[in-house]
Amino acid sequence: MQRRSVVAAAAAAAAGLSAPRLARAAWPADRPIQVFCPGPPGGGMDILARSFLPFMQRSLPGANFVVINRPTAGGQQAFEGIATAAPDGFTIGVAQAPNSITLPIERQVRYRVQDFTFLGNAIDDPCGLWVKADSPIRSIADLITPARERPGTVTIGTAGVGSDDHFLVLSLQDAAGVEFSHVPFNGTPPIITNLLSRSIAAGSFNMSEGLALMREGVLRGLAQGGPERWGPTATVPTFRDQGVAVLGGSTRGVVAPPNLPAAIRDRLRQAVAAANADPAWIADAERLNLPLRPMTAEAQERLFLDEDARLRALWARKPWRE
Repeated sequence: MQRRSVVAAAAAAAAGLSAPRLARAAWPADRPIQVFCPGPPGGGMDILARSFLPFMQRSLPGANFVVINRPTAGGQQAFEGIATAAPDGFTIGVAQAPNSITLPIERQVRYRVQDFTFLGNAIDDPCGLWVKADSPIRSIADLITPARERPGTVTIGTAGVGSDDHFLVLSLQDAAGVEFSHVPFNGTPPIITNLLSRSIAAGSFNMSEGLALMREGVLRGLAQGGPERWGPTATVPTFRDQGVAVLGGSTRGVVAPPNLPAAIRDRLRQAVAAANADPAWIADAERLNLPLRPMTAEAQERLFLDEDARLRALWARKPWRE
């Protein structure tokens, strides 16, 4: 009898060892789910992660998200952390286009955008061109004219080479046939500081980032890069309103490692979709001045892959090194 018990126990242990990981682990409650964020605390990506994840959590009983900020090297460490993590549902991340797309084009990294498991998009924050409120520059034409007359003399600050802000400036140069003097900074706050001290003529950063200072009468928006005007900044015309075919912004959503099991992938996608449709999230996003653009995982993937093709073609034609 005792021998039979030992044999039965050994058989049960062997069956447990051969069971799939998904069956053994009580996902998502087995342990915390780490969420890699390519931005610093308080930045746009960090705000998305910390405000959106609680609404995803409502569809994932027992889930406990832990945000890990890895802004080093333009977010490269965060994207590599997502791409190289075990595909077990305990690591996901937030990613934005174009920033996550440009890094593999510019240099050697340990990830490919097309290998991510896409889960869905939440935000699309239009880029904008900003000036000090009392600046004599009142329109895009006012910015273009002196740049055409004196190439390279009109200074525009951005949050760095290869950022969505930088691509807005490059797109405007191409569309208008002019050359600006690009001044890269490490993030938006120093752009604003230099704008207010008149060290630069204009600054390129997202509409949500300039909204508060616009409301205070400190900054004035020259143009926004969305296909239409974002509600809270409806007084700022788009580039298209001013006859310039320029679009630009930062789409922000959730991705996971490659080869995620379908069962986990589908639950995460459903959680993103449910959060996007949650009236409480919509109200919270409005309070936080986050421009909403919910997308399915499939639509998010198409956007990333289309941007990847477009930016690779641009790099081949004119690399954005400075």
